[in-house]
Amino acid sequence: MIVQTLAFYLFAVVAVASGIMVVGARNPVHSVLFLILAFFNSAGLFILLGAELLAMILIIVYVGAVAVLFLFVVMMLDVNFVALREGFARYLPVGALVGAVLLLELLLVLGAWVVAPGALERAGVPIAPAGEVTNAAALGAVLYTKYIYLFQAAGLVLLVAMIGAIVLTLRERTGVRRQSAARQLARRSEDTLDIRDVTTGSGV
Repeated sequence: MIVQTLAFYLFAVVAVASGIMVVGARNPVHSVLFLILAFFNSAGLFILLGAELLAMILIIVYVGAVAVLFLFVVMMLDVNFVALREGFARYLPVGALVGAVLLLELLLVLGAWVVAPGALERAGVPIAPAGEVTNAAALGAVLYTKYIYLFQAAGLVLLVAMIGAIVLTLRERTGVRRQSAARQLARRSEDTLDIRDVTTGSGV
C-alpha cells in the first residue's frame, strides 16, 4: 500500500505540473512535450486504478497519434505567436466568463453529495465488481449496451469532422502538378516509349 500511495502522489504531482506547463510554456513545442508527459502520468494513474485498458488506449491513441501529430504540425507551421497574443486583452472578459462557468461546474461536481446525495451510488450501479469481470469486459459491456447510441453518435461526429477536413484541404490550385491515376493507367507503351536503332559508335 505504501508503494502504491507513493506512486499515486508521484504520478498526480507530475501530471498536474505538466498540465500547468502546457499552458504556461512559451514555446509551443515544449507545450506539446509537456502534454505527452501529462498523458503518460495519467496512464500511470489508470494502471493504479486497475483500468489497464484505458491506460493502453491513452498511450496508443493520444501519445502515439494525437500528441505526435500536434508536435509535427507545430514544428512544420510557421505560426506567428506574437501576433496571436496581441488580442489577449480584448478577449480577456469572454475568457474570464467561460472560466468562471467551468469553475462553477467543477464546484457542483465536487459538491455532488450536497446537491444530490444519492448521485454517487446511482453512478456506480452499471459497473460490475472488479473481481467478477475484467476491465475490458466491463468497459465493453457498459459502452456497447447502455451508451451504444452515444458511441455511434461520437463516431458520426468524428466522421463528419474528417470529411470536413478533407474537403477544406483538397482544393484545386493553378500551377500545381497533380497525379492522375486514371491517366497513368490508360497510357500505352507506344505513347511513352521511343525505340530507336542506334548503330555502334554513333550517338542519337
